[in-house]
Amino acid sequence: MKAIVVGAGIGGLAATLSLRRSGHEVTLVEQTPRFTEIGAGIQLAPNATRVLRRFGLLDEVAARAYRPSEMCFRTWSDGTDVCRYRLGREVEDEFGTPYLLLHRADLREALAAGVPSASVRLDTTVVGIDQDDTAAHVTTASGERLSADLVVAADGIRSAARQWLFGADKALFSRTAAYRALLPADRVADLDLPELAVWMGPSRHFVHYWVRRGELLNMVAVYTADEAQQTQESWTARAEPGEQLSEFAGWDPRVLRVLERAGQVFRYGIYTRAPLERWNVGRVTLLGDSAHAMVPFLAQGAAQAIMDAAVLGDVLTDATPAEVPGALDRYVRRRLATATSVQAGAARAGDEFHLPDGPEARTRNARMAAHAARNRFMPQSAGWRDAARPSRSAG
Repeated sequence: MKAIVVGAGIGGLAATLSLRRSGHEVTLVEQTPRFTEIGAGIQLAPNATRVLRRFGLLDEVAARAYRPSEMCFRTWSDGTDVCRYRLGREVEDEFGTPYLLLHRADLREALAAGVPSASVRLDTTVVGIDQDDTAAHVTTASGERLSADLVVAADGIRSAARQWLFGADKALFSRTAAYRALLPADRVADLDLPELAVWMGPSRHFVHYWVRRGELLNMVAVYTADEAQQTQESWTARAEPGEQLSEFAGWDPRVLRVLERAGQVFRYGIYTRAPLERWNVGRVTLLGDSAHAMVPFLAQGAAQAIMDAAVLGDVLTDATPAEVPGALDRYVRRRLATATSVQAGAARAGDEFHLPDGPEARTRNARMAAHAARNRFMPQSAGWRDAARPSRSAG
């Protein structure tokens, strides 16, 4: 069976690998002239690393990553610990695979290495997707028409395929924006920073963790922004010098030192997509951000795309062309509710992180501390169990 995957981000690459493992011929279409990934850090929980192990890539990815022993939540003004959760060996023993921190480029490079160059069409812009009873078709900007038994649209948060399938809708500004930077480890060695931390404060939160085997510190400083401050969704837009220090004035000196030592930082708006009631029509389906783009406050965006890919490959194992529409129905039934729930949970986490000082914040802190006292692992760990691979007839 033949498949076309549109978009070579993490979701598209994972889908290509999963479909190839299921025995199908895949053409991966990407509009950029080469594989690039200019993002920064990414967290992969066991629900994602378990899929990487199935793909035969876990050892390679883990060798480039950092394995934190714990995660802590702190108060914004003085860094007091609210709670800590176990990661490291305890997570691996409990869930079967590790929790990894890594650079997005390292993950994408590992995924891309598993896709034969003959299967990739770079510098190819898709301008239309259509289908009939027996095939799905992709039209490129050059006028070429590619045909396959199914098309997987992994074309990101600004997905054109989503509009072609379900009508016009727009990416939604989350009313948050962020500064990001990567710092060499020696630049912050004197600050005694936790391996992985979220500092929570009024209308803001600050996240940092090690990537690339601990050689770099990834920092993300999130702040509430109204519509008048709406900023572009860009990995390359530069903040004005010192802008991040003004935005986080009054925070713990260690946070301010990281922001200051970062030098040039990048600023980007955080966007989402409204939940859909379905992702597929006939022989065409959405995957990853095109289906369920979410705020990053549970660190599950990439993981959910990788889970999509795993389930897609599972439902299409041994499928014939005539069975594709039904198989895509099963894929969506198995993934839509979970991804939608994670979307909502990520939005709630952002609200919780940004509570103003006072009774609400104290109640949040007490609740988090009580949960951590009873549980080694953070609340979202319930979603780290193996849910990607029930039998093909399931659901």
